Amino acid sequence: MNFHIITIFPEAFDSYLKESIIGRAVRDKKIKIKFYNPMDYCEPKRRIDDRPYAGGPGMVLRPELFLKAFSKIKTGKKVKIINFSPSGKKFDTAYAKNSAKKYTDIILISGRYEGIDARVKKITKAEDISIGDYVLTGGELPAMVLIDSISRQIPGVLGKYESLEEERVSSSEVYTRPEVLKWKGKNYRVPKVLLSGNHKLIDEWKKRKK
Repeated sequence: MNFHIITIFPEAFDSYLKESIIGRAVRDKKIKIKFYNPMDYCEPKRRIDDRPYAGGPGMVLRPELFLKAFSKIKTGKKVKIINFSPSGKKFDTAYAKNSAKKYTDIILISGRYEGIDARVKKITKAEDISIGDYVLTGGELPAMVLIDSISRQIPGVLGKYESLEEERVSSSEVYTRPEVLKWKGKNYRVPKVLLSGNHKLIDEWKKRKK
């Protein structure tokens, strides 16, 4: 899977994408992540954004700079283009699974400020996607959410298929050693059923705790 990210703040991704499972997936070449910065095409002394037509608060990102960045992307035939918008289709695990199976390249357009000139979405034929009922200051966090969620659906990224929480009986409560945790004069014990070795009862407990 190749992720292509159009953003004016590529450094915002550095720490997250270099660590843990995603970092390992990049090093093992299970996924590739490339950045395209519209600022690279901004003329000297010109702004990346401009005032919106018809007035209104904030500034709008200029379309030609994002289109120039987009034109530098080289992909295969199975491509998905995504633009982040609070009014877009809700992203979920089903969307992540479908994306991992269906596409080899995913282009993520990350806006800022009052957004990107609407003509960018029209020209690139991008789909509006939302990660929740709230507004963020930019598309970088949503891009990281999609990369994480889609990548874990790719064989080998998590190591074992059984590592996918959605493919096994799991609960919101998990425990590890010690069996009895002593904290500030109180004892906190692991539920007895998890120590029983009775897999049927354990699965029933996990289903109740979902």
